[in-house]
Amino acid sequence: MRGDQGFPVRLRFSKRGKVRFISHRDVARAFERAFRIEQLPLAFTAGFVPRPKVSFGLALSVGYESDAEYLDVELAEAADIERWPAQLSAALPEGIDVTGVAALAERAPALQEAVTVVEYCLGLTGGDVNRVTAAVEAALGSPRLEVPRRKKGREVVEDIRPALRAMTVTGDVDGRVVVDLAVSTQPRSARPSEIIAAVDEHLTAEHVLRTHQWIERGGARLEPMDADVRMRVPEARAS
Repeated sequence: MRGDQGFPVRLRFSKRGKVRFISHRDVARAFERAFRIEQLPLAFTAGFVPRPKVSFGLALSVGYESDAEYLDVELAEAADIERWPAQLSAALPEGIDVTGVAALAERAPALQEAVTVVEYCLGLTGGDVNRVTAAVEAALGSPRLEVPRRKKGREVVEDIRPALRAMTVTGDVDGRVVVDLAVSTQPRSARPSEIIAAVDEHLTAEHVLRTHQWIERGGARLEPMDADVRMRVPEARAS
C-alpha cells in the first residue's frame, strides 16, 4: 500500500453490537462508503478500475466483537486528520466507531505483517470457574494442543499449542466464565474457538471480544497506533 508520494494514515476502530454479524468484506465496503461521504483525499491504484489504497489488519471472525481493529489508508495529499474519528463514525454503520487516528511514517510495515499478538476476552459456557480453571492449567502445561483442520480437501490434525501465548480465568459474569486469551499470529495462529475446543471440548465461547493487537519489536510490545507513527493525533472521547 505504501507509495513514495503518498501520506499513509492508520485508523483504529471498534465493532460492537449487531454489526458484529457483518463480514470483513462488508466492513471494508462500509469504510469505502464513509470515505466517499466525507470526501477524503484518497490515493488510488492505477489500472482500468482504480481502487482506494486501503489495507486492513487481521480479519475478525463474523460474530466477534472488537475494540481493537485497524486499517491503513493512503492519502493523495496531506490533510487535517484530527476530526476524522467523529466524522467517519457518523458515516459508518451503527456499532462501528473510529476511536483513533495517526499519521504513519513512510514505508511502515503492513499491519498483517507487523502484528504478532492478539488478545481476547471470552465468555464461556459449558463449565464452571473451577472446571475451566483446571482445563486451562492443563492446557498451558501440555506440550501439544491438537485440533482438526481441513486442508486441500482432507482433514489433518495440527498442533496449535505454539499459538497459545497466555490464558487466564478472571471470573464469572452472567453465567459465563470470563477468560483472557493471548494468541500469536506468526508463524501460524489459531482461532479462539479452536483453542477453546482443544482446552475442553465441552466448552463454548458464547461471546468473543478482541481487546488488543500488539506489534513486538526489540523486546517491546507496541499498540499499532504507537508503532511507525509520524505524529500522534488526540483520540476521540467516548460519547
